[in-house]
Amino acid sequence: MQAYILITCNSGKENSIISEFKEFPEVSEINGVWGKHDIFLKIETFDPLGIDDVIKRLRNHPDVTDTYTMPVLYGQGGSIDQEHNNG
Repeated sequence: MQAYILITCNSGKENSIISEFKEFPEVSEINGVWGKHDIFLKIETFDPLGIDDVIKRLRNHPDVTDTYTMPVLYGQGGSIDQEHNNG
């Protein structure tokens, strides 16, 4: 399973949160972003409850003020890199 999570955090805490969360085994990508949210996070797990576990850890972090989770729908789209490598 995959999900994209947008994270809003306390000002100035982006780098420390990114450093901490990139160590989670479920995290395949994490970046700071400009806009309404501060951090973009992509997670991948074989366990359906793995996404729930990551979200709980994020929401319990004292510097995370909001999260927005978007689970990936399989069979609709996919990585452009995967399409080019398979075709």
